[in-house]
Amino acid sequence: MTSKITNEDVERVAELAHVKLTSDEAVNMVKDLNSILNYVVQLEELDTTSLNPLEQMSELNNAGAASSLRQDVVKGSLSRAEVMSQAPETDQSFFKVPKVIDR
Repeated sequence: MTSKITNEDVERVAELAHVKLTSDEAVNMVKDLNSILNYVVQLEELDTTSLNPLEQMSELNNAGAASSLRQDVVKGSLSRAEVMSQAPETDQSFFKVPKVIDR
């Protein structure tokens, strides 16, 4: 199979995501993404016509049996005042955090 993802594709996505990639990382990313796409092509070749679609993971190997899931019980939560009293910085409505993204 020929490569579907190009170096330009990886560079454009990295730019949109504001991720800086070295040239080596970009080359590895192209290789890895094309490897994933090749694997998907292999999966598409499998005959799945006799398989029933799986709608929920809980259907798999009886994972949804009553004994394997906890009861869904409504419980009270902490009050805003109690939570805010434990925060390092707050305005009593929101947590204050340092700026992490510069644009």
